[in-house]
Amino acid sequence: MRKSIFILVIFINVMASAQTKSILIINGKAHLGNDSVIANSFIGIKDGKLNLVADASKMKVDKAGYDEIIDATGQHIYPGFIAPNSTLGLTEIDAVRATRDFAETGSTLPNIRSLIAYNTDSKIIPTVRSNGILLAQVTPRGGLVSGTSSIVMLDGWNWEDAAYKVDDGIHINWPRLISRKLIDEDNGVYGPYEKNKEYFKQTNELKKLFDDALAYAQTSDKSEKNLRFEAMLGLFDGSKTLFIHSNDVKEMVEAINFVKPYNLHHIAIVGGKDAWMITDLLRQYNISVVVARLHSLPEHPEEDVDAMYKLPARLQKAGVLYCLNNEGDMEAMGTRNLPFIAGTAAAYGLSPEQALQAITLSTARILGIDATTGSLQQGKDATLFISSGDALDMRTNNLLFAFIKGRSINLKNEQKDLYLKYKAKYNLK
Repeated sequence: MRKSIFILVIFINVMASAQTKSILIINGKAHLGNDSVIANSFIGIKDGKLNLVADASKMKVDKAGYDEIIDATGQHIYPGFIAPNSTLGLTEIDAVRATRDFAETGSTLPNIRSLIAYNTDSKIIPTVRSNGILLAQVTPRGGLVSGTSSIVMLDGWNWEDAAYKVDDGIHINWPRLISRKLIDEDNGVYGPYEKNKEYFKQTNELKKLFDDALAYAQTSDKSEKNLRFEAMLGLFDGSKTLFIHSNDVKEMVEAINFVKPYNLHHIAIVGGKDAWMITDLLRQYNISVVVARLHSLPEHPEEDVDAMYKLPARLQKAGVLYCLNNEGDMEAMGTRNLPFIAGTAAAYGLSPEQALQAITLSTARILGIDATTGSLQQGKDATLFISSGDALDMRTNNLLFAFIKGRSINLKNEQKDLYLKYKAKYNLK
């Protein structure tokens, strides 16, 4: 009887140590994230920052000035991908209610903060990092006003360590004009479509909330704190973004008309399946779009089945700022597919670099973090990775190194360990 030797590897997710040695990456093809490429690059990392981004064919660099040299010949260098509107770290197993912590009981809860529910020990996070997603906007769900999102680094002992931008925006779910109710949550069964009889009640509830919050913001005496209104102050002073979750064109137009009187500085539509119909309006009010998952059906049955695939190219042509997200079924675990969603956009009208920008710099701009991340530019955080192949192609994306603020990230995960375990069991090469 043949005996086999099994090696059991237990993956433990440990936060990477701060950068202590400077690093120079040479000879790699650098995709900067701003629609530019350097075919043969020098990328320097010191003290967690990019201190050098240069074309190796146009300048010389003193390699002795760096402690470690990484030769990336034949490899690709990318800024870390950013996942907006995600429940990553807020849910572990969708079918197990006890592991879902992305929603609170209530209708209008702007003061609910997703950040404090973020679980850095989630086993999903390392699988997501393995495909180059290094930052995420963790977002609450449910109700008319879901709460406040934050942006996290996908590496940390706890949510305080992981926090990148705290309380970046308020999320509202614009009421549906026509909807259908979930009648069997366990099996995902919905009833027939019908007119939303509560539409005006719900929009009036939102109006009262915003009117009261604006009045509170304009009041000099705030000796008696109101936590809901305190959370909304940032909408009026420009420090927070209002994210309006909506897909239907009529509902988006009503939502835009609703927020006009409040003169908000930063507004984004989340979903926006019909956004291509109102690009002039979006540009007029400087409203960006966090585009719904491309691998989904269009909003209306009469549309082309590939309408979602073409949506980013339509917005690009119209000059609307947009990024890509993965909201939907199996959302948290499926976040790792974000680069391949961008790859789909590249196959339907975008150039590869435009598709890359939709999950890097454009996302950073919409989330208000583009001054420090989202592209490979000198002075920005050293949040990047090296892949042996095209990171937007699921067949060739293979991370060799990843860094968050210069910290070298462990690219192992439980799924890789299981692969090695059973590969050894069956003596596969």
